[in-house]
Order: sequence, then C-alpha cells, then structure tokens
Amino acid sequence: MRHEVTEADTAVTVGSGDVPVLATPRLIAWMEAATVAAAAPFTTAGQTTVGTALRVEHVRATRVGGRVDVFAEPPAAPGAAGRRLTFRVRAVDEAGRLVAQGEIDRAIVDRQRFLDSA
Repeated sequence: MRHEVTEADTAVTVGSGDVPVLATPRLIAWMEAATVAAAAPFTTAGQTTVGTALRVEHVRATRVGGRVDVFAEPPAAPGAAGRRLTFRVRAVDEAGRLVAQGEIDRAIVDRQRFLDSA
C-alpha cells in the first residue's frame, strides 16, 4: 500500500509530537490496514480480524510530500490455536530506506459475536 504524507498525517496534527513529519500513530494505522488486507484469505464468511498487539519500531522521519510503501507479510498458516495471526510489517520511503518495521498480531473472530460483546 502506497501513501503520500500530507499535513493531516503529521505528528503536529495528530497530537503525537510537535514536528511536521509522519506521525507514528498514522504510520501504525497504515500498517494495520495492510494487515487487514493480508488477513482476508484467513477468514471465512461471518469472520473478521481484530488487532491484539503490535511491536513496531519507527526509525526514519518522513516529511510532508514523501511517499511511504507499507507491506504486511502474512504468516504461512494460522497459529497453533488457529485464531492468531502474526504479520511482519515494514515501511520504506521512495528511496527504499527503511522507515519502520515490526510485527502486528490479529485474532480471527466471529464478527457478530464480537460486536455483541463490545
């Protein structure tokens, strides 16, 4: 997934800092969106996935106007319980430099049961 950093994506705007560069919370949201797409083949009708944990290191700043490509590598198969998925995620800038990397966990849930319990 490719994203262009806008003023709306900066740490100043989202309240996570006072510099006009890509905010870590926005970057994580982009990474989570990539895992949602990558999780689709692991779900069946009536199921969805929800985020449960993340371990992400944001290592390079990206200015407004910069582009960031976000990748989520799905697991080869669901975990032992059959409901847990751990995705390796990374983001690189237009020069191919690493912006962030880590892991995001998602759980496969029954959509209606999950909503009923919320």
